[in-house]
Amino acid sequence: MTVEAPPPTRRPRRAGRLASSGAIREAAASLFLEKGYQGTSMDDVAAAAQVSKQTIYTHFANKEALFADLVLGNVERVEEFVATMERTLTEAADIETGLRRVARLYVGLVTRPEVLRLRRLVLGEVGRFPDLARSYYERVPGRVLDALAEIFKRLADEGRLRLDDPSLAAQHFAWLTLGVPLDRGMFYPIEKPVPEAELDRVADAATRVFLAAYGPPRR
Repeated sequence: MTVEAPPPTRRPRRAGRLASSGAIREAAASLFLEKGYQGTSMDDVAAAAQVSKQTIYTHFANKEALFADLVLGNVERVEEFVATMERTLTEAADIETGLRRVARLYVGLVTRPEVLRLRRLVLGEVGRFPDLARSYYERVPGRVLDALAEIFKRLADEGRLRLDDPSLAAQHFAWLTLGVPLDRGMFYPIEKPVPEAELDRVADAATRVFLAAYGPPRR
């Protein structure tokens, strides 16, 4: 008894579907970030991705679904950043060194041009998609704040930080680190980023101020 092999066309067709899905996402991201939601049509996406509009609808139900896919597409990247924060603090020689490294990573990530463009886009469309904007906040910046709170609580339990409210401490750390660079990024041309040396200076100062308030008592 023999078992017939599957038709040789199946694997290439699946690979083609995956390729077209990636092309659609890439084209949609570029167009939404450049033109906004209203300024982007499915015809535009099809032309940029070099696929038919019907092909787009085999992957995404409508333009709203495609937009939501873009907005929530970096959730996995956030989980990677959370793991990096934990690892950085665990491997650091001392709490100040660890927090300074986390602050530099944090501000460097949030002020990337693609991240700033996406944040601007979400804020610009919050009136049209309030639930999507809320989900973005909870799963991206809110997720980082929750992770920081968990890390700070553990460090406090170990006697390495001194705090009563881990969530409030996480908010203080985040805004000491991100406040000015992120606010600037919402208004200044993205083509003129803050120099890395300036971001490092802000991150280092944020760490010093945070530890002045939450660091363990000096012996």
